[in-house]
Amino acid sequence: MTAAIDDFLAMMAAERGAAQNTLAAYRRDLEGAEAITGDLAAASKSDLAQLAFAWTDLAPSTLARKSSALRQFFGFLLDEGLRDDDPSAALPQAKARRPLPKILSHAEIGRLFARAEDEAAGDRPAAVRMLALLELLYGSGLRATELVSLPFAAVPHDAPFLTVTGKGGQARMVPVSHRAKQAVGRWLPLRDGKSRWLFPSRSAHLTRIRLYQMLKELAVRADLDPAKLSPHVLRHAFATHLLEGGADLRVLQTMLGHADIATTQIYTHVDSARLVSLVNERHPLAERDTSD
Repeated sequence: MTAAIDDFLAMMAAERGAAQNTLAAYRRDLEGAEAITGDLAAASKSDLAQLAFAWTDLAPSTLARKSSALRQFFGFLLDEGLRDDDPSAALPQAKARRPLPKILSHAEIGRLFARAEDEAAGDRPAAVRMLALLELLYGSGLRATELVSLPFAAVPHDAPFLTVTGKGGQARMVPVSHRAKQAVGRWLPLRDGKSRWLFPSRSAHLTRIRLYQMLKELAVRADLDPAKLSPHVLRHAFATHLLEGGADLRVLQTMLGHADIATTQIYTHVDSARLVSLVNERHPLAERDTSD
């Protein structure tokens, strides 16, 4: 172990008030790296590059912690004039993991639609509009911005498709279910016929923020946790439930308007997580006591 590590830890304790557990963790990380690179205070970029191979199997959070400790150590050496370069750019970086999207169960979707359909039974404009919005979010997988900015001209007449302008101005065709077509058909005679938008507002079209608020309010009335519902969650539910039903990943990519198939592949992880949960909860041996 080099004296520089001791000096660094002494500084952390005196100037930054680091707790003993924190100092112990820094020591383990620094000494572990030094066991691989040799004298850590004199390590070069090529020496640090060895750590990428040694730390291949570490969890991203662990890798990030170790790299952070080394970056602070080399920053200390620079401040103290113990070296005139910083090799920490060669440290391995943890790859950020895309978080799994929130999804709604089939039962929750059913409750949401049941409430929306009950409220729209009397042809109240706001309730019929809410049902049409809901059908297009879950039935066609539209992004919130794509939905609220739909021009009236996009409404299909004979073909069961909508022409949507997505990210980057890219146009794509998305399917419209029979249910969604019926809901939109009920909304058309109730909307402002002078507006160029399918879902007009006083100034232009319905905003994303208002759509978000309306969904939260509907969730409360449907006795669902409003924190679980948003336009994006319904888009995720559309994709996940289609994949569960056997949809092809490439077809799903086209419908969602993803430029890269890797973006669509997140739904395979969601489906896998659901299958693991299903096995743990429903397998005949799931309730068997393993302590015997």
